[in-house]
Amino acid sequence: MDNLMILAQAPVINVQLLLDGFFIGAIFALAAYGLALVWGVMNVKNLCQGDFVIMGGYIAYVMSEMGIHPILGLPVAIVVMFGFGWFIYRIIIRRVVGRDMFTSLLATFGLAIVLQQLLNLVFGPEVQTAESGFEIRSILGGMVTVADIKFIAFVLTVVIAGIVVTFMKYSRMGQAIRATAQDARAAKVMGIDTERVYAFTYALNASICAASGVLISMIWVIQPFFGLAYSIRSFVIVTAAGLGNLPGVIAAALGLGFAEQFGGFILGAEFQQAIVVGMLVLVLIVRQVQQSRKRQAVV
Repeated sequence: MDNLMILAQAPVINVQLLLDGFFIGAIFALAAYGLALVWGVMNVKNLCQGDFVIMGGYIAYVMSEMGIHPILGLPVAIVVMFGFGWFIYRIIIRRVVGRDMFTSLLATFGLAIVLQQLLNLVFGPEVQTAESGFEIRSILGGMVTVADIKFIAFVLTVVIAGIVVTFMKYSRMGQAIRATAQDARAAKVMGIDTERVYAFTYALNASICAASGVLISMIWVIQPFFGLAYSIRSFVIVTAAGLGNLPGVIAAALGLGFAEQFGGFILGAEFQQAIVVGMLVLVLIVRQVQQSRKRQAVV
């Protein structure tokens, strides 16, 4: 209650929380869009989504340790993780496409554990950050701070999202992905190599996650076992928005960003992850109620 009173008596704090939630939500939307692609096209629930994000962050961290600005790690991470995603599809994911939901969940959960342990062996359990070197600016008389890197990350997020959406609409592969998502059998009959489409989709998702990870590593911290949190966030956003609903993904991601910031301020930072899990449970309950109503209406 004391923190609620602070928000009521000092509106400028609300501005700070809204700005932080906006910048955070934009990056969440990017990672969630990749999950929506894999889920919608391949019907694979990718539980190692967040671990791809963390891997992208470590690529930027390694480059910063080598004296290269981590922003330059963005194209490197995209290319490296695209190849890694294609490799993972060939050896693991292709064997679970078309299987039941629990098979894909178990396979990707096992992959997430392996990736976490490998990152822990290579980089250790300590939290790391890729130093961007950008300034932190103050507005509203110094009561609100905005880090330059957050604004730059937001611009890069918009650019990357625009490139992906344009690719999906106008390129031959993008059209093939959309056709496969609508009806894989019909797409195969029409001459589309659905196996190649699946591999490309999963690799594209890994690249999108890597881009998110690079931006996250410059704004917050990364650690080998932080991937689960980003996986849960992506599932909350996609489940709330629905598959193939880009405006819904953006709205849900921004809403999650605002909820985390305000919830963390009111309840304490230690409850931020609990808020995310709670929102996942709430979204699943709402979806279940909606589906039960549809079944009753059909009957």
